[in-house]
Amino acid sequence: MELDATGKVSLDHIYTAPDPRPYFSTLRGLGYRIPQLAKPHFTDLIRECGGRRVLDIGCSYGINAALLRCDATMDELYDRYPADDRSRDELLAADRALVRARGARGWFAGLDASRPALDYALAAGFLDEAVHADLETNEPTPAQRALFDSLDVVVSTGCVGYITEATLARVAGDRLPWMAHFVLRMFPFAPIADRLDALGYRTEVVDGLFPQRRFASDAEREQVLDTLAQVGVDPSGWETGGWMYARLHISRPRARVLR
Repeated sequence: MELDATGKVSLDHIYTAPDPRPYFSTLRGLGYRIPQLAKPHFTDLIRECGGRRVLDIGCSYGINAALLRCDATMDELYDRYPADDRSRDELLAADRALVRARGARGWFAGLDASRPALDYALAAGFLDEAVHADLETNEPTPAQRALFDSLDVVVSTGCVGYITEATLARVAGDRLPWMAHFVLRMFPFAPIADRLDALGYRTEVVDGLFPQRRFASDAEREQVLDTLAQVGVDPSGWETGGWMYARLHISRPRARVLR
């Protein structure tokens, strides 16, 4: 498996399929679990801030939205998408039925670089709105700005490292929605925290580490361990055991700005 620019194995192909089956079949084999571990923390933050409108950055097929608004689990989603011969329309019909049956709590938008993944999440009913944009280099359009200015909470479970403070600052704007980001330890969060601080946020790091997934290859493991050493993070007893680990960073506006 080839490594991408971050030093992680390249899994681009699982994010651009017309439905989530390659995504789930690949990540199940790697024990991917961070969305499930994030779910109670996101639920608590949404409740704490008193908001309802949530943006998931790097949402892919709407996984975090499905877990939160349908009260689903990762194991349940893994079981929903085996590598079988069902058509995309059949999968979508089953997912729409799930959303109807579970009551679809809250309102969720997704921001992602993959149009196929966003299209599926919207059609399935996991997302209410989707933003297909590169905010690392581009300013939001007027319509995107209006959506961001309506947000209460912004979450992510794996996009930091591919996006930087540039994207988060553009999403935050003057609204300053509350934020919660699970970030692999190989990616320093300090530049983002500094930028958010300048905007009016206070960031805290939640105690504990969260396993994201197993390494996909020996090459990935060695590259990630090397990167951790370069950024001054000791992997002993953690990543050396064969798993990637993340930390949770929660950023709240110093002055509560709520609708």
